[in-house]
Amino acid sequence: MDILFTPWRYPYLTAPKSEGSCIFCNAVSSDALRDTLTIFRTDDALVMLNRYPYTNGHLMVAPVAHEALLFQSRDNSLKSLIRLTAESQRILSDVYHPDGFNVGMNFGQVAGAGVADHYHMHIVPRWSGDSNFMTVTARTRIVPEDLGVTYDKLLPHFTKLSKGSITDQ
Repeated sequence: MDILFTPWRYPYLTAPKSEGSCIFCNAVSSDALRDTLTIFRTDDALVMLNRYPYTNGHLMVAPVAHEALLFQSRDNSLKSLIRLTAESQRILSDVYHPDGFNVGMNFGQVAGAGVADHYHMHIVPRWSGDSNFMTVTARTRIVPEDLGVTYDKLLPHFTKLSKGSITDQ
């Protein structure tokens, strides 16, 4: 079994969190989509770039409603979350051609959730050899693409979703 160790995330996860500030709620209430790294938004869910990505194209999909657990969500939020996760994976496949994906959720700080009170799905494209000696020995990630470049690459593909290519919203 392969194990993905991410020791560089420990200081971020254990650092004091600012009260009352939720990155997903900020993204919902802001019209500055690029500043919040929000790449797509519906009435029920949103897609945004991870400001601290594991790899190029690391996306997060979250419900618009501020909820900590899946069972707190309405059916339309859950449906939108899964649909946008699937569409995000398709777009990342088309744009980046990864060898695989990690897709998952963490609930609660003890489970590794960086934003414990607003659940979200991570979509992480993976390539053979994307964990190299820098990650293992220097605890430093090499993400060769600037977030602005990633945003600009993905935006046209997500814009197509708003023109009717996403189904069953």
